Parts: sequence; structure tokens; C-alpha cells
Amino acid sequence: MASVSVRLVEDDTDLDIARSLCLEWLEWHWQNYPGDWPRGDDHPMEPERFRAVVQDLHQLHARPKGGILIASVDGRECGCVMYHEARDGVAEFKRMFVSENGRGHGVGTRMLHAMFQQMIADGYRSVFFSSATFLTHAKTMYGRAGFVDMQQPEGIPDHWKDRIYFMQRTLA
Repeated sequence: MASVSVRLVEDDTDLDIARSLCLEWLEWHWQNYPGDWPRGDDHPMEPERFRAVVQDLHQLHARPKGGILIASVDGRECGCVMYHEARDGVAEFKRMFVSENGRGHGVGTRMLHAMFQQMIADGYRSVFFSSATFLTHAKTMYGRAGFVDMQQPEGIPDHWKDRIYFMQRTLA
């Protein structure tokens, strides 16, 4: 059985690992992205825009109101997830990714539960996120972790409304 661990990013070396995983996710995303879906400058995974976000991870998810977690299988880093404060008591998580060499070991679920524990320690009462509907395997995992569908916030462009979903979960 593989050994899975999850840790909070603590230094620049860990931050570089998280950035590398995010860039791997960017590549994976475009290899698997449906051909008939929207593209363009407003796309959250537009490569130039996404690379700029990746450079700012340390500020976007800074402690103590945010965090970046990295998962490893048998000592090899293979996953990341990050969160930040959306409003008082409510966190938003983003950029959850498990590389292909980490799949099949429960890494995603382990990262979620580690993130929930850290969020609780940080004083959050609930968490939400958005994701693409083509990532059906992920939505199943989120449902098992206690997330439920929520209404899309106002301001979502029409060409995205049927392609993304939002889920939320209380933290106990």
C-alpha cells in the first residue's frame, strides 16, 4: 500500500513544488479540455493569465487566512490544493490537482480532509468552490466529501453558465 501524506506549504521550496504542480495542471487541462467549450482572454485557464496567477500564489493564499497544501505518494509530490478567505468565516478553495502518477491512491480525498482541518483551525465555518462540468470524476469526490450544489453567483457570463458549477460545505 502506498504512503500518502499532505502538508501545508512552509517555504520557498514547497511553493516552487506547488507552482510546478499548477503548471502541470495547466498542461493537463488543455489536453483534456472539450473542443467545443469557450476559449479566450476571460478563460480562467488562459495560459498567460494562469501563469501570472501561479507566480502570485504566495500572496493569494497567504497565511493566516489562506493556505497551500501539497500531497505526496511514497515521497513524490503529486497534488496540490489552495484556499483563501472569500468573506468572514467563509473560504474558497482553488486549483485542486492530482497528477496522473498520484491518482488511484485517494490523494484528492486526503487533501480535502487535510484542507478542512486547516480551515477549521483558521476559523472558517464553511467553504465553497467552482469547477468545470467536464470534470465529472471530481464532482463525485466532492459529493462524497460533503459538498452540495449551490446557486451560481450573479455575474457569471452566459457562455459559462452551463459549463461550471458551484458547491459548498459547512465545516464542523
